[in-house]
Amino acid sequence: MLIGVPKEIKTHEYRVGLTPESVRELVENGHQVLVQTNAGLEIGMFDDHYVAAGAEIAGSAEAVFARADMIVKVKEPQPVECAMLREDQILFTYLHLAPDPQQTHGLVESGCVAIAYETVTDDRGGLPLLAPMSEVAGRMSVQAGAHALEMEQGGRGMLLGGVPGVPAAKVVIIGGGVVGTNAARMAMGLEAQVAVLDRSARRLQELDFQFGSKLSTVFSTRESLERHVLDADLVIGAVLVPGAAAPKLVTRQMVAQMKRGSVLVDVAIDQGGCFETSKPTTHDAPTYVVDGTVHYCVANMPGAVARTSTQALNNVTLPFALALANKGWRQALADDRHLLAGLNVCRGKLTYRAVAEALGEPFVPAAEALSAA
Repeated sequence: MLIGVPKEIKTHEYRVGLTPESVRELVENGHQVLVQTNAGLEIGMFDDHYVAAGAEIAGSAEAVFARADMIVKVKEPQPVECAMLREDQILFTYLHLAPDPQQTHGLVESGCVAIAYETVTDDRGGLPLLAPMSEVAGRMSVQAGAHALEMEQGGRGMLLGGVPGVPAAKVVIIGGGVVGTNAARMAMGLEAQVAVLDRSARRLQELDFQFGSKLSTVFSTRESLERHVLDADLVIGAVLVPGAAAPKLVTRQMVAQMKRGSVLVDVAIDQGGCFETSKPTTHDAPTYVVDGTVHYCVANMPGAVARTSTQALNNVTLPFALALANKGWRQALADDRHLLAGLNVCRGKLTYRAVAEALGEPFVPAAEALSAA
């Protein structure tokens, strides 16, 4: 199989779909890899590294898309990239389709086979290809929030951990999953006052055992959520409904009542965001202010630490990329129900229920689409 790796074109996105080490593994398995020139330049993965690993270098994205049987990316394809996809071509990347009808329609019309990192599952009920980026985003959310609390960014002028005689900032994390856990770890490391809200009593118990008295765990209800958000200096939205649009948990009315200069960091923005006042931003202009509250809603947050993110992502995506290349998409999906869970679009059909429901589009179960193929 010929695997193509285009250079990412989203604003300030420096991650790359395959590292030279991953390319070598694919080549050793008998495959060809075509990498767009300078795809990994900004993170020190140079063209000569890819050539040494056995890849061929292409001069343009058009050349990569035209020749490759499978495209391996990081971020969702932009409209110009969707237009280059073709029938039966495999697209293996993050998609986040639920809040993005334009991309969804582009993929459906292309006839491609689009497999989303974020909905591939594992035996423990986790999302193994989303987890490393969630770890990165969770840790970064505290860095970003701490910076946004500074006066120059429009914040309250608070140091997250305070100093002797001055209280630390109050950090509220909505969601106790991978993002929330990593955010809590970082915030506690900076000596903030930290509370995690979640609707799973079991997850709150696990967090309590893990962090002890340093962390306040709160069962999430409308009342407890409102009380903690209004008292917070920094709120981190870490809510995930796999494949679906994020629920809007913090209302516009709540934002209007928050302390002036407080900060909201919406890690769920890829799935539409969990604050009513959220809108996607970029690393060029990461924040904006609504009713005196600073919002940080960068949709590709891990792109700011692109080298770490690329390496962490390849650690988990490579085995699936190898399976798709070695077996072809039909057999690989038939052999692995967890990879099949990643199938979002198949030859003109939407095959992930939460996406279809969010967009009001017809849904065909992934297994049925696979059988028809």
